[in-house]
Parts: sequence; structure tokens; C-alpha cells
Amino acid sequence: MIELRTPAQIEQMRPAGRFVAEVLTRLSEAADVGVNLLDLDRLAHDMIRERGAESCYIDYHPSFGAMPFGHVLCTSVNDAVLHGLPHDYTLRDGDLVSLDFAASVDGWVSDSAVSMVVGTPREQDLRLIAVAEDALAAGIGAAQVGNRLGDISFAIGNVAREHGLGINLQFGGHGVGRTMHGDPHVSNDGRPHRGFPLKPGLVIAIEPWFLQTTDEIYIDSDGWTIKSADGSRGAHAEHTIAITEDGPVILTARA
Repeated sequence: MIELRTPAQIEQMRPAGRFVAEVLTRLSEAADVGVNLLDLDRLAHDMIRERGAESCYIDYHPSFGAMPFGHVLCTSVNDAVLHGLPHDYTLRDGDLVSLDFAASVDGWVSDSAVSMVVGTPREQDLRLIAVAEDALAAGIGAAQVGNRLGDISFAIGNVAREHGLGINLQFGGHGVGRTMHGDPHVSNDGRPHRGFPLKPGLVIAIEPWFLQTTDEIYIDSDGWTIKSADGSRGAHAEHTIAITEDGPVILTARA
């Protein structure tokens, strides 16, 4: 069921958005060559405890996960692009890292993701990250009252097509509110002027993700991490937004 939030409820959601943004900013600063993925997860866990927030991931067990996630942060490296299960891996020079984090503050959830390169970057990795971020911006720009859900999806997919990237539709954005994943599903490609009409109070996570040379994926033996079928690298960008009469409001905007 698609739920619309009142202006007062959207105000109540802002602290969760700010907290998620603060955690991703801190993690982005901490991620560097020589840092272990488990240390990043511990840092996020510490920040959750300090804030009195709740993790949306640690007990999360959807149908596509082999078991409860067991961590508070998704860490996807190189050919991993989504749902990366933190493990004993030390970041190396040139690694492309995506960090995805969701938390609940005072009963309201926000969800966001960012990709970066640690150490010396490859130009193609920077281009891929830029495309994901441009697609996110295009999707947010289309999140206007009077448009339809398909307009957001088309805007995302159009950026990918302009850069010759394939688009996987198995995972995408979603409604956000009291829980992390709700209706509607926000596909990363679609037909304009189709689908649910965008109304004030709709709160969604928009999250384009792309792979460099394929749109085929598989789930790693850890039961969670989604990787590219051909070993090419991936990038992921995500914000939680609220649709209002005055335009989209990015609740997880980072400083």
C-alpha cells in the first residue's frame, strides 16, 4: 500500500535523514586504503548507539537474502554493487566502494548510498560514479507533483542510455516511512507519463545503480552480496526524498 505523509510527518522524518547523511559523511571520510570493511561497519554501529537510533539492516531477512543480514552497513567493493555483506577485507589502492546505510530515528526511516574510489582512481570508475550520481539527480528532478512514477524511472534510465550502460531492473528504489522498504517500487527505467501519479507526501528512496559492461548479476556465496556477472565494477547512488508542492526535498542531503 502506498502511503502519503503529512507535512508534519515529513518534518518528523528530517532527523532520520540528517542522521543517515551524517553517518555516510563520516564513513566516506574514514574509508581509505588500509581500512577494513568490518571497521567501517563498527563505526556505523557506534554512531547508531550514540544517537539512540535503530539499524534497518541487522535483522533484515528478505526472500533474496540467505539469512538475516547481521550488520548495519552494506559495503560493496569493485564488482559488488548492492547488498555487500561486510567481511574481513582491507581496502586496497584503487578500490571502488559503495556504502549503503539506512536507520530509524524516532520511528522514521531514511536510506541513502554513496560510491567512491579509495586511493588512486581509475578514470572509468570516476565516470561510472558520475553517471550514477547524474541519474540520481535526474530522477530527483522528475519527482514533481503532477508527474508520474514512470517519469522518475525514465529520467534515470535515460542517463544510463546516454552513456551506453545497461540497466538491470531486478532492484531499484522504494517507498520509505516507518519501514525501510515499502510501496511503491521505483524502477531504474520505465516509460514516461505512466504509473502512480506523484502526489505531495510521497516519500521514496531513489537509487540508480549501474555496472560498467553488463546488466547481469549474481548473488555471491555469502548469500547477500550482488556482483556483476562479468567482473566489471559497479556504482550506486541513493537519496531518500519527499515530494512536496514546492518540489522534491532531499531528506538525506549530505553537507
